[in-house]
Amino acid sequence: MQMSGRVAISRGGSSAQAGGESLLFLTDEQLRRGIEAMYFAYRAFTSDPDLILDEIGYGRAHHRALHFIHRDPGLTVTGLLDVLGVTKQSLNRVLRTLVDDGLVESRIGRRDRRERELHLTQKGTALERRLSESQRARMAAAYRATGPQAVAGFRQVLEAMMDRDTLRQFQALRDVAEDRR
Repeated sequence: MQMSGRVAISRGGSSAQAGGESLLFLTDEQLRRGIEAMYFAYRAFTSDPDLILDEIGYGRAHHRALHFIHRDPGLTVTGLLDVLGVTKQSLNRVLRTLVDDGLVESRIGRRDRRERELHLTQKGTALERRLSESQRARMAAAYRATGPQAVAGFRQVLEAMMDRDTLRQFQALRDVAEDRR
């Protein structure tokens, strides 16, 4: 609900207020500041990996591919296309480079021989670790500094920003990790 430059957001996701819960009113300026915080946080989050990627002539698409292949060994090319939300042509360029440079192996599918399953090589695993090390450290430091309630709230905000299909993909990744335990 928009009211004279303010956005009313209900706690608990419902506009009907039960038990005296109040609405959280955000001004356009507060929303802008939130958007700017996301931009600056993303810039900081990607700064260290960007330096490494630049040294080897790769971009963020290479990093994302390495991340998700590491996260789900055996991920198919089709599955990676879905996760990254890029064109087949764009992904093929990235994968070709990663395979040619000995970072990713493309294997014949175990369930369907027409599919290609993707796996990191030792060299690919080492690069993925190097790229994500500073990001894990940055996230861990921020989580420690803000505490469990802020971490849970942050995740709730991020999930609320996702459309239904994106949220479904994100939750499926969590399920992959839980299946490995």
